[in-house]
Amino acid sequence: MIKQLYQLSAEGVDFPNPEFALDEPDGLLAIGGDLSVERIKNAYKHGVFPWFSDYEPIMWWSPSMRGVIELDEFHVSRSLKKHLKRTPVRVTVNQAFSHVINACREQRLDAEGTWITEKMMHAYIEAHHQGVAHSLEIWQDDHLVAGLYGIMQNGIFCGESMFHHTSNGSKLAMWALVNWLKKHNAHFIDCQLENPYLITLGAKVIPRTEFLTRLKLAQQYVPTSHMWQPQELINIYD
Repeated sequence: MIKQLYQLSAEGVDFPNPEFALDEPDGLLAIGGDLSVERIKNAYKHGVFPWFSDYEPIMWWSPSMRGVIELDEFHVSRSLKKHLKRTPVRVTVNQAFSHVINACREQRLDAEGTWITEKMMHAYIEAHHQGVAHSLEIWQDDHLVAGLYGIMQNGIFCGESMFHHTSNGSKLAMWALVNWLKKHNAHFIDCQLENPYLITLGAKVIPRTEFLTRLKLAQQYVPTSHMWQPQELINIYD
């Protein structure tokens, strides 16, 4: 196995074997190419995702340890259940994708900078228009207060980012997503990289080899046409 950094051409959308990704920095597989929807679709199909900042080349990653959330292992705390009873919310899917991704970008710009560059944002909005990228929204009194977005073209929801403008908003978005995926017999959530916040929700890490094996199995799953039609999710927390 030759671990090396690959330069992608503007022609074609193929990727090298993710197992060839570098050990340092961990998971860096390739640079270059573009953010066309076809390339994005092929990247996620093979366990690869883009991650870079402004003024950097497009970089494609497949880390050696992958963060995932098993749907049956998602942790819902008692305090979150109590919060929901005190402050009910309305949940929708694909009704405000552009607003969600922009809110994710702005929240990170205000904090520590963001990988959601203008180029990245426009690419995922186009992927949304083509039915590949999806959002889940949390509303209070008709105000968008939290949400998340990601890619789903097989049995895995590949989470990209989330935001919140209210307490527990992100947790409510993840809880609703988990229940929606369960309802449709999806496989699991790909978190890409672990972090302390996701671990509190039940995330864990698995080796890249295991992730790629499960990803291959997930290709047999085809989301129903109804699953991501713009709609309100009724009784999603039941």
